[in-house]
Amino acid sequence: MGEDSRLAAVVALAQGMAAAHSAREAWRAAAGGARHALHGSFAALSVWERELGRLRVLVNVGELAEGEEEFPDDESYPVHEFAEITEFLHERWAGGGEPDAWVETAEGPAAGRQGYCHRRVAALRRRGRGCCVVAPIVLHGRAWGELYVARPVGAPVFARADADFATVLASVVAAGIAQAERLEEARRLAYTDPLTGLANRRAVDARLDEAVELHRRGGTVVSLVVCDVNGLKRVNDTLGHAVGDRLLERFGTVLSLCGARLPGALAARLGGDEFCLLVVGAPADQVVKAADELCLRAAELGIGDGVACGIASTEDPIGSVRSARRLFRLADAAQYRAKAQRAAHPVVAGREGPDDPVVRLADEPSRAADAERRRFRGRHSP
Repeated sequence: MGEDSRLAAVVALAQGMAAAHSAREAWRAAAGGARHALHGSFAALSVWERELGRLRVLVNVGELAEGEEEFPDDESYPVHEFAEITEFLHERWAGGGEPDAWVETAEGPAAGRQGYCHRRVAALRRRGRGCCVVAPIVLHGRAWGELYVARPVGAPVFARADADFATVLASVVAAGIAQAERLEEARRLAYTDPLTGLANRRAVDARLDEAVELHRRGGTVVSLVVCDVNGLKRVNDTLGHAVGDRLLERFGTVLSLCGARLPGALAARLGGDEFCLLVVGAPADQVVKAADELCLRAAELGIGDGVACGIASTEDPIGSVRSARRLFRLADAAQYRAKAQRAAHPVVAGREGPDDPVVRLADEPSRAADAERRRFRGRHSP
């Protein structure tokens, strides 16, 4: 491959990773770009999980052997079987060397590289591959994992120049992974409440839009539990804001535990003393049961005065739900009623007959101003 072709391959790999919208897309772009650049039939990207002592495969691309998957659930190998990732390379870096790539063949160790490659040789033979090049990926000055590209039996064996090029590709991949991690962290912070670690209002807003669209298209059950922690102001005024924050954190933990009983649930803090649980797909009665447990646990926290809890579910007789805003208004009205009644259990919209007071309250024009105060987004139509 000429210099121009290699430069073009490096640029394509970097651009592919930069265009990724998720970690998985970045992994696939890295392995796929390296496979193309090195004219391989197969490529994999693996991460070294130090705490578990294993090399875990993140993605496989190209011609997969039996048992290989693009995104394996748990394809991993004890690091001691691939000791070069920890021992040889660490010693070499400590001595001022560089984390160069190397070549293995199904025939046995490459020249001058004894003692560390027997597992890779066996893997090449087992999967019908003739040779591979392995390039360590270094991130923040430490071994992060490896880039692996293979060719089939009968194809030209990777040369030293290919290994040198693989080292360059691995450095590009490392830069792309660092960028992807920064973006993931930024996304996580953008959709996470910093005090409780739960999802925030923005995350619920986005998920609720998607959920209501699923309901409109296919009738998927969508339920929204809105909670207001009682007594937070009293706790802040008498015991201090640090204790108030602890109350919010403890309730957030309880909300998360109860939500974990419902597949597809998203636990979130909307702001202040308001929390919610968004559940997609579970029957309304299961949501009510989980919310009832939430109320009981909140009453046992020791600080605060329990929680006022309202529920709205598309499975209940609440009328047509064609917008996220209306479902929120219904859950909010149910919570408002629970608070006014000092109810120890959740109030559920639509379960008090044809003239349900919660539904009437949510749909009254006089509720418009209050709904505006608590809306998710102004763009939602009523």
